Amino acid sequence: MADGEICFRRDLKEATWVATALETLKQTFGYESFRDGQEEIINAVMNGERTLGIMPTGGGKSLTYQIPALMLPGITIVISPLLSLMKNQVDELREAGVPAVTLNSTQNDDEYCAAMNSLLNEEAKLLYMAPERLGSEGTYNLLNRLPISLVVIDEVHVLSQWGHDFRPSYLAAVGLINNLESAPRVMALTATATERVQADLEEMLHIQHTVRTSVVRDNLTIRMEKGLNKKGKEDFIKTYIKEHRGESGIIYAPTRKTVDALTESLTAAGIKAVGYHAGMSDEKRAQAQDDFIYDRTDVVGAANGFGMGINKSNVRYVIHYGIPGSVEAYYQEIGRAGRDGLPSEAILLYAAADLQTQRFFIDNSDNQTPEYQNLQRVKLQEMANYGATQMCLQRYITRYFGEDTPDCGRCSNCLDTREAVDITTDAQKVLSHVVRMLKSRGGENGFGKTVTAETLRGKVPDNFAWANLDQLPTFGILRGTPRVHIISLIDYLIAEGYLRVTGQYAGLTLAPDAMAVLKGERKVMRRQDIRSIGDRVRAGSPSTREDLDEQQRNVFEALRKWRLELAQVTEIPPFIIFNDRTLVELAKQQPLNDAELMAVSGIGEAKAERYGADVLRVIAESK
Repeated sequence: MADGEICFRRDLKEATWVATALETLKQTFGYESFRDGQEEIINAVMNGERTLGIMPTGGGKSLTYQIPALMLPGITIVISPLLSLMKNQVDELREAGVPAVTLNSTQNDDEYCAAMNSLLNEEAKLLYMAPERLGSEGTYNLLNRLPISLVVIDEVHVLSQWGHDFRPSYLAAVGLINNLESAPRVMALTATATERVQADLEEMLHIQHTVRTSVVRDNLTIRMEKGLNKKGKEDFIKTYIKEHRGESGIIYAPTRKTVDALTESLTAAGIKAVGYHAGMSDEKRAQAQDDFIYDRTDVVGAANGFGMGINKSNVRYVIHYGIPGSVEAYYQEIGRAGRDGLPSEAILLYAAADLQTQRFFIDNSDNQTPEYQNLQRVKLQEMANYGATQMCLQRYITRYFGEDTPDCGRCSNCLDTREAVDITTDAQKVLSHVVRMLKSRGGENGFGKTVTAETLRGKVPDNFAWANLDQLPTFGILRGTPRVHIISLIDYLIAEGYLRVTGQYAGLTLAPDAMAVLKGERKVMRRQDIRSIGDRVRAGSPSTREDLDEQQRNVFEALRKWRLELAQVTEIPPFIIFNDRTLVELAKQQPLNDAELMAVSGIGEAKAERYGADVLRVIAESK
C-alpha cells in the first residue's frame, strides 16, 4: 500500500473520530467545541499512541479521556490518587448519563458487588480506582477478564521523583498496566509538569505523543499582598470574605494549628467556615469536605494540599495564608479556583518569615536523602523568588514551567502603580558582605541566607563561631535592621538576578549583574506598600455576578436557590447539577423552551431531560 493511501485512510479515520467526538461533546456534555489541546489528545489516543497531556487545572483534562471512553469499545480505567476525586468524577458522569463506577476501600460489600457486576456485564464504561487497588491480586485478575480499551493515569506528575508530590505506588501501577492482557491504549494527564518532569514521564511511560497547552488561566487573577503580620493577615481574610459573601473559597495555611486558629476566628466573626487537616478524625474531615462541596459553608480553611481531589467548579477565590513549598504546589492549589471559567482570584499573603516553616518541613520530612532535601530547598527558593519578584506574576509562573508569555496586565504586579524606592545602598551592603564571606572561604561554597542576614545584623550564629565572620569589615553593616527585612531584601536580590543560590547548602554567590551595582553603575529600585487593609481587598477583581444586570442577577440567585434545595434532596453536590457558568448563561439567555435550553453551554441531553422543566419554571417565575 502506498504511503499516500495510508495517510489518506488515517486522515479519513481522524475526520470520522472528530465528528463523533464533537457529537458526543454536545449531546452528552452540552458543549459546542473543544478547548485548546483536547482534540489533539483525543486524536492521538484514538490512533493508538501512548499520549501525555499537560493542561492547566480547569482546562478540560477529564473530557480528553471521557469522550474516547464513550467512543471506544470496552472499558476505560482511570487511575487516580484520591478517593474524593473519583467520587466527584463518577457523580458528574452519572449526572451526564454516562455509566461509571469506582472500586475503593470505603465501599461496603453491596456497593463493591454492584460495581463488580456492572463491570462484568459490561454495563459501565469507566472504572475509577487508586493505584494501590490496581496492585490487589483479586482486582488485577478481574481486570484481566475485562475488555479494557484505555488506561488513564491522572495526576501523573506524582510518578516523577522531580515532581512536587512523588508517590512510589504509582511506579508499581505502571508495570501492572503494561502487563494487562488486553494491551490497552495508555493516556497520562497532569496540570503541573516542568520540562524536567515532562522528560522524565515521557521516558518512564514510553510516550509517543505529548500535548502541552499553555499554563495560562485567563479567568484567574493572581495577586500578592506583602508586609502583613498575623493580625493583618486575619483582618485581610475577614474583610475579603465579607466583600465576597456567598461565594466559595479556600484558605490554605501551612500548619494545623494555624488552620484551627483561623477557622475559629472566622466563625467568631460570623463567617460560615470549616477546617480541614490530617490531624482531624476521618469523620470530621469527611463532614468538613461535604459541607464545602454541598455549599453548606462558604469557606474551608485547610492545610496545604487540600482540594487536589475536589472537582468543585464554583470556587471563586483561593487565599494562601503562608507560602507553599514550591511553585508546582502553588499552581496546583490556585488551580482550585475558577474551574468553571468564570472570573476568580488567587491571593498569596506573602511574608519572608513564613519560609522558615517550609524549611522546617524539609528538614523533618520522612525522606531524609540529601538529594531529596536539596531538591526541595531549590523548589522553595524558587517560591521565595516568586514572593520577591516585581515582574508579572503570571509570567513568572509560566516561565517556571518552560513557557514565556507576555505580561498578563491584571496581576497585582502588573497593576502596581506605587513609586519605586531607591534601595541601592542597602543592596550594595548585602552584596559586599556576600563577597567578603565568600573570600573568607576561599571564594567557594558561600554561606546561606540566614547566616548572611544574622552577620549583617552584627550577630554570629552559635554553630558558626569557627568561621570568624565577626572579623569581616562588613560585619554588622545593617545593625538595627530586623532579620526578616534583611532576608526579604536578599530574596529580592535573588529574584532580580543580583544573587545566586548554589550548592547543597544553598550558599549565596554573586550573579553577573551584581558588579554593576557594586560599582555604582546601576541602581536597585523596589516598591514599598503602605496601603490599608480595605484598599488591599478592593484592589481585586469584581464578583462573578458583576456583569449581570439587576434582572439577570435575580434569575441567577433564583437558580442558585433552586440548585441548593435540589442538592439537599438528591444529595448531589450543587456544582454537579449545574456549574455557576451554566447558571450565568441561563440568567443571561433566559430560554423559553427545550430547544433554547439545549443551546445553553453545559446542558446535555440527560440534564435537559432531568432538570429542563424545573429550570424553565424557575426562570419564568423569577422574571
